[in-house]
Amino acid sequence: MLDLLAIVLPVFGLIGIGYVASRTGFVSDRAGEGLSEFVFTLSLPCLIFRTLVRAEIPDVQPWGYWISYFAGVAVVWALATVMAKRFFGLKGVSGVVAGFSAGQANTVFVGVPMILKAYGDEGAVPLFLLIAVHLPVTMTLATILAEGRQASPLIILRRLATHPIVVGILAGSACRPIAPYLPGPFWQVVELLGSAAVPCALISMGLALRRYGLKMGWKLPTLISVLKLVIHPLVVLLLATLVFDMPPVWAGVAVLFASCPSGINAYLFAERYGEGVALASSAVTLSTALALGTTLVWLYVLGVG
Repeated sequence: MLDLLAIVLPVFGLIGIGYVASRTGFVSDRAGEGLSEFVFTLSLPCLIFRTLVRAEIPDVQPWGYWISYFAGVAVVWALATVMAKRFFGLKGVSGVVAGFSAGQANTVFVGVPMILKAYGDEGAVPLFLLIAVHLPVTMTLATILAEGRQASPLIILRRLATHPIVVGILAGSACRPIAPYLPGPFWQVVELLGSAAVPCALISMGLALRRYGLKMGWKLPTLISVLKLVIHPLVVLLLATLVFDMPPVWAGVAVLFASCPSGINAYLFAERYGEGVALASSAVTLSTALALGTTLVWLYVLGVG
């Protein structure tokens, strides 16, 4: 148990520090927004770039890995949408936000630090490969469901192509052949920016939790949290270990990735459409608070530590 706490407590401890700093007014909301923007636009893309440039990417696509994870996304997304409509009367974009909150993991602020802490460099390749596919798939699906036939493929592609994380992925993939020829000062800059991603992301997450809060009560956010923190990783675990054959580290990364709390992208998506904002913010807050306990369980199940 102490080994598991050694993995989880530094991650959630930094989130707690950010929350307390915001709660006490020691750090302003404006500073939190600036730190979040720094992580999204500069620090994390550099971390992804550095990892993909140097990573040993498998020649054969790990289809079992993709199917295991995204089958879990499909299950919890569909369940959240149906339950939100049947039991809470949510329709339209609000129903999409419910599904998005259950299927979209907080990869930036929780997933990256936790998985790298659990598996180290060995887990970096499957982690960032999944990040590379996760954001485009979930964001595209949510946009199509929200806009229906009016969804413009060009607008969707433009939004994805200009997203900082996608830029980091594309740049890292494109620069692999020329990486040995890049000068030392360039790598020093990349290393400094990339090394700031994990602590800054966690502090920023804590600051954000104070800002979002439980604005919609607890019933539907609790349902979404259970789907996100329990059902999603359970589906992935069963598929990754019983149906498909993959290295234990890859299976573990997929399960921990699925066990992450609801991502802030669900909140940003809701804000963009002006519907379901209170639901998304409540799901992010509650699932992040509960993830401290559920993460310990999944680390124990996976035998990490």
